[in-house]
This record gives sequence, structure tokens and C-alpha cells, in this order.
Amino acid sequence: MLVTECEPRPTHRRRHKVSGRVAAVVSGIGPKIKALRKQKGYSLQSLAERADVSAATIHKIEQSDMVPTITTLLKIATALGRPVSYFVEEEDDDNYPTVFTPADGRSPIYTSHVGIKLDGISGPYGEFLVAAAVATVIPGASSGSKPLQHAGEELIYLVSGELEFRVGDVTHVLKPGDALHFLTHQTHFWRNPGDGNAVAIWMAVRPQ
Repeated sequence: MLVTECEPRPTHRRRHKVSGRVAAVVSGIGPKIKALRKQKGYSLQSLAERADVSAATIHKIEQSDMVPTITTLLKIATALGRPVSYFVEEEDDDNYPTVFTPADGRSPIYTSHVGIKLDGISGPYGEFLVAAAVATVIPGASSGSKPLQHAGEELIYLVSGELEFRVGDVTHVLKPGDALHFLTHQTHFWRNPGDGNAVAIWMAVRPQ
């Protein structure tokens, strides 16, 4: 590159800053791969088979003993369902969002089910994996005649009232203080069999 009078010559200090940022990005690739692999429940061998990259190579990359080529990183990123940019983004404060939701600041969440009101208490989609709401279910309300089934997982903590869940072939009746956590690829159904409103903290893992 030609250096013109309008472009100041790079100083040692600036070069050091740039090289430091590059080193930080490179050193973060391995830990990101390892964290995402474990989050998805993949062993080294299963990820190796999905990515067509040896388990030994992936292990070295995760331990920051090896810097992956762009081809290798692309294969691993594809196997983990992430763009390459996910692994080479610079870490900054925006990567660690924090959302405070005051009691009077909950946003309503749309649901097609009748008789249930959801007031959101979690951060925005795209920045967080978990969606959560304070759910108020009126007496007799249910998820419908057709069982639900989809990817993800749900956790329900009952604050007051009564809720009945059927997960697979098992029925669970929740009383205040009870909790139910299940993977939603199983068929499931819920209803309020009580005489009053049921209030619950309802959490779900958002699909990726």
C-alpha cells in the first residue's frame, strides 16, 4: 500500500494495538468452538464426523494449540450451525447483554392459545437462548385438543393455582412451588383444571 501525505504512517503503538486485537480474536476461536460443541451435546468424535475434520485437530483448536485454516473453520462452523463470523467476532460489552425488566415493564407475548396471558420477562430474541414469561392461565384453559410437539425444552414453576401437564404418557399435576422441566420433542399438553387462575413462571429454550 502506498503511504500518502493524507495517511499517517503506522506507528509501533498502533501496530501493537492491531496485533493485540488479532491475537485476542484468534485465541477466542477455540473456546467458542468448545463451548458451542458442549452446548449442543456433541463429543469430539461426533463433531469430527459432522464436520469431516479429525477429532485430534478439533481438540488442538479448542485448546488453542492450533489455528484453524479458513476451510477447517468453515467446516466446523457449518457442523455447529453458526456462520464463520460467530467465531471471529471481537469480544466487547455488546456480546454480554444484560436486560432488566421492572415489574411494571413486562411486554405481552403473543400466543395463539386462548385463556392464557404471557407477560415477557426475558431479553430479546437473537441475544438470549431462553425466553421466559409470567403466565396467567384462566380456569379450563388448555393447549388444545391436539398434543404439542416441537424442538426445545420448557421449564415451568407454578406460583399459584393448579396446572396439569401430560408429557408423553405421564400426567403431572403441579401445585404451588412445584416445577416441571421437559424436552419438547415429546408430545405434551397442558390445562388448568382448577377453579381459579394459575400463575406460573414459564421458560423455554428458543430454537436456534
